[in-house]
Amino acid sequence: MSISVLDASALMALLKREPWAEQAALAVRRGAAMSTVNLSEVVAKLLESGFHPNIIHTMLDELKIEWIAFDGELAHRAGQLRLPTRALGLSFADRACLATAQARDVPVLTADRAWADLAIGVTITLIR
Repeated sequence: MSISVLDASALMALLKREPWAEQAALAVRRGAAMSTVNLSEVVAKLLESGFHPNIIHTMLDELKIEWIAFDGELAHRAGQLRLPTRALGLSFADRACLATAQARDVPVLTADRAWADLAIGVTITLIR
């Protein structure tokens, strides 16, 4: 089982080889997971950056991240996070990530500083 959940921003930092991505790289080596909602977000951003779909698939497969299907339980959890996160402007994908970490009872890694103020029972680890 995974020891942390990655937000799309953390995985994008790793894929773009940003200087602060070492925490994300370490999490992947130790066994990270990601919601399939956030996987979709990463794929879309990479396509927008000009990557070919086959290259994206290969890059992501090589990372050995555990992809967590967004099922009914996670949908309920993400929906319940709407009110406590609305003031911070979190997106559906953000809530899907947080719901996945909450369900797994593991920390979430993100580059999104707005998450630092969340008090929803999930440990938030900021990279940067």
